[in-house]
Amino acid sequence: MNTQNTDVHTISPELPAMFDGMKLAAVATVLYILVRCLNLKSPTAPPDLSYQDTPLNRFLLKSCPQLTKEYIPPLLWGKSGHLQTALYGKLGRVSSPHPSGVRKYLPMQDGATATFDLFEPVGDHRTGDDITMVICPGIGNHSEKHYIRTFVDYAQKDGYRCAVLNHLGALPNIELTSPRMFTYGCTWEFAAMVGYIKRTYPQTQLMVVGFSLGGNIVCKFLGENRTNQERVLCCVSVCQGYSALRAQETFLQWDQFRRFYNFLMADNMKKIILSHRHSLFGGSPVKRIDLDIGRLYTATSLMQIDDSIMRKFHGHSSLKEYYEKESCVHYIHNVNVPLLLVNSADDPLVHESLLTIPRTLAAKKPNVIFSLTLHGGHLGFFEGAVLFPQPLTWMDKLIVGYANAMCQWEKQKPPCQSVPQSESSCAEEQS
Repeated sequence: MNTQNTDVHTISPELPAMFDGMKLAAVATVLYILVRCLNLKSPTAPPDLSYQDTPLNRFLLKSCPQLTKEYIPPLLWGKSGHLQTALYGKLGRVSSPHPSGVRKYLPMQDGATATFDLFEPVGDHRTGDDITMVICPGIGNHSEKHYIRTFVDYAQKDGYRCAVLNHLGALPNIELTSPRMFTYGCTWEFAAMVGYIKRTYPQTQLMVVGFSLGGNIVCKFLGENRTNQERVLCCVSVCQGYSALRAQETFLQWDQFRRFYNFLMADNMKKIILSHRHSLFGGSPVKRIDLDIGRLYTATSLMQIDDSIMRKFHGHSSLKEYYEKESCVHYIHNVNVPLLLVNSADDPLVHESLLTIPRTLAAKKPNVIFSLTLHGGHLGFFEGAVLFPQPLTWMDKLIVGYANAMCQWEKQKPPCQSVPQSESSCAEEQS
């Protein structure tokens, strides 16, 4: 009689337990990675502020709650600077509005044509003043971007006129009229827009707003010439890097994936430049600059594009010279109007070493407040409970809240405290 071996196909009772343990370990690993990547354990806090103790700054901190209250991003993803940045760049704002404006065309001396969109207020201003926000968007951006439309709609309803610069060459349906496009620090088009507003609305006061690259341009514009600060109530700069020369070294690092972001922005710049290849590289009797289009095709970083194309629009002999002369770090100390500088500690594009510039400036100049949030990414600053963000961001509310506070200060300030007059001269008048 044959005896059947019954334990040949028997599974050891320890194996299911081992598989279950592996599954639990895998789940635990995924959760750990998610917690680390989403930064879920990071606390929420009010912005870290650097400023001098002056009557104006005390009033602003009291009257603009976004400066002192806790900024709370969406719980599940809002503490990741990468997700904040990506959602701003790809998804825009929730239910982005479409404010109605009029496009203006301004011929420049070199043959270029600057364009900007003008949006009249749709609500009453709380102080009854005529205030125009002159707005400079980020790199390659314009008035049709989601974050610009959302902010303009919000500012209009609060009684502000808005003028938004369209960077030269950024609008796909507007052809260049000269062999030149926008660069990192050229203030010519912004100056033309501001000049138009001052001539057309002689009674208006200006509030200057710059986002990212636009922050560099507006601070450089104000610091280039003291007359540029006339009729300017205040200035807000959000998420700029202050010094292109110092930033270029950090932009080649893989820390916080900055090298990857650099590649993506370079690819976008290539598309903008190549969309205007006819105006920039040939086909017109206008004398063209010797632009290296061959190096453009192989470029993998903004620095390579700046060196082969962008610096040549204004005749800079080297990349170092271009970055030195176009960065606001060499001009911002000349700005004497109230200046709010805003950055995020988890901005993947702006290295923490660059933040010593606004922090040092706020320590030296009484007109400067530097606000640094823990979270927000690059121009993200979404707010929300758990998953879905609110249509308005903390950034939108901060800029309008700061503007409202400045208007209230102008209405009720002591006669001697005029912007940008110093407190020492005020004391002299009182004595």
